[in-house]
This record gives sequence, structure tokens and C-alpha cells, in this order.
Amino acid sequence: MLACVASGELTPEEAAAWLDEVPVLNRDDVQPDIGREARTGQPEVIYGPGKTPAQVVAVARALMRADVRPILLTRATDAQVRSVREEVPDAVHHEEVGLVVIRSAGQDPDRRIAVVSAGTSDLPVAEEAALVAEAFGLQVDRIVDVGVAGIHRVLAQVPTLERADCVIVVAGMEGALPSVVAGLIPAPVVAVPTSVGYGASFGGLAALLGMLSSCVPGVVTVNVDNGLGAAMAAHRIVRR
Repeated sequence: MLACVASGELTPEEAAAWLDEVPVLNRDDVQPDIGREARTGQPEVIYGPGKTPAQVVAVARALMRADVRPILLTRATDAQVRSVREEVPDAVHHEEVGLVVIRSAGQDPDRRIAVVSAGTSDLPVAEEAALVAEAFGLQVDRIVDVGVAGIHRVLAQVPTLERADCVIVVAGMEGALPSVVAGLIPAPVVAVPTSVGYGASFGGLAALLGMLSSCVPGVVTVNVDNGLGAAMAAHRIVRR
């Protein structure tokens, strides 16, 4: 905003009026952090569960007025999606993962990651990671259904994996795939355990502990089913 005032795009009075209006959007239950992108290089992401449609729209409106890119709503409910689309008709809803993208960042052809899923059941979490990474401007190679039950499948993908600046590996069950991938390539690996698996997997705890216990250097692990967190970590790695 200061740059716009300096260049003459905004008058000081217009800037002051905009700043005066921001607290109106910050109701008692909604305090959008519109300065987060300037501090961290990544804007606030709207986490849908537990929020009313009105709260979601209030945060989205504040982020739009601050020209934030991308604006993401994760794990969105149908009611939240309808409210956002009333406010922003061109918002893109990725129904399979409950993700709404209101504004994407510009694509960067020089920053590429790969998102690898062990099984088809892991795809919702993997696709959340891929879509968030793309919204942040990264190029994404998707590699699906290459779990360790058929190790030849991931070995065939090594040339693609070697092109990536960072690799996100999503797996449930015993969570072995990130260790396999990290032992084959030089790029950092972000491991994502999923809640996929039978009883002794304990809703992803077995995969989480397996990934945390990896003996392969260069593997870092995010929380269970946290595709968003993996994409944000990968973005921070490759943008440096």
C-alpha cells in the first residue's frame, strides 16, 4: 500500500480509508492475518472445519482486499463453498479434496516438485498436496499407486523423481515408501502419513511412527493426512 501511495496509484486519503475499513472485517471471531505473506512468504490459509460460512467469507474478503495470492480454503463444507462462490464466482472448488482456490499465484517453470502416492486410497491426501503446490505456482509431477508391495513401480519413476527439487511422498499402512524414495534420489523428501490401513495402523499412527523412524537422511514428516502442510513445506524448500 505504501508503494501504491508513493507511485500515485492511491492517494493518502484512499489508503487511510482502506486501513480504516480493515478492522470492520476483523470481527471479534475473525482476525485475518493479512501481513503473513510479507513476513513468511506464504499467506494465511483458511481452515474450513469449525467455521461458519460467514466467517470464511469475512476472512476471504480481507485477504482479497490485501491482494493475497493464493487464497485457499481447505476441508470446505458445501455451505462454505456456496457462500464463497456467491462472493467470488470464479473460485475453483476441487470437490474431491474439499479445497477452494480463490486466487492462484503465477506459475514458476523453474520450480518443480513431485507428489508420490503409495496407493489409490492415499490419493485424496496426495491430491490436496499437489493442488496446493500448484496454487503456489509450483510445477507438479503426479506419480500414483507405486507402493512398496510392487517395488518395481517406483523404480520405474526414478527419472521423473530426479527432476524434482523436492518430493512429497504420501503413504498409509506401514509408511515405508518415503524411505524407499529418499534412498534413490538427492532431493529432500517430505513424508505424509495417511489414515489408510487396517486396525493396527491406528488411523495413521503406524505410518507416522515409521516415517519418523526412517533411517534414510533427508526425510521430514508432517502430520497424518496433512497434504496442505506437506505442500507448504515443499514450497518453502524450493522457493529458497
